[in-house]
Amino acid sequence: MKIDIHCNVNEETILLHAYPMERLLDVLREQLHLTGTKEGCGEGECGACSIFINGEIVNSCLVPVAQVEGAEIKTIEGVANGEQLHAVQQAFIECGGAQCGICTPGMVLAAVNLLERNPNPSEAEIRTGLAGNLCRCTGYMKIFASVVRACQK
Repeated sequence: MKIDIHCNVNEETILLHAYPMERLLDVLREQLHLTGTKEGCGEGECGACSIFINGEIVNSCLVPVAQVEGAEIKTIEGVANGEQLHAVQQAFIECGGAQCGICTPGMVLAAVNLLERNPNPSEAEIRTGLAGNLCRCTGYMKIFASVVRACQK
């Protein structure tokens, strides 16, 4: 039986009507049409489905939608400020950090999370900050360069 879930998604009050154990990833993509959040593995291993719930980065493929009652959710669509890209998004464009695009939303959110906690991370801290995200296209160097560029802005 479906239930009502009240939450805030990208600073907008939302009422979801879903099965309690439906994956938040599916509800975001199918009900709200927020398709920037990607499914990579469906097992919480790759980070492609990363979002923020109450300021914490989580894998939305592992979250039953019933757990977000009253929560503040931010997806990749909520990172930019209107037409103004976040410094991390702009740096990914400038440095070629995005390849096929599957990992990019999760990488961007992980980098935003890292830079909110530590605006001037070392290379080791960048590696640790992005560690929960897998990319199948690159050797990660352009992604790291993107985060370094974002730090400089």
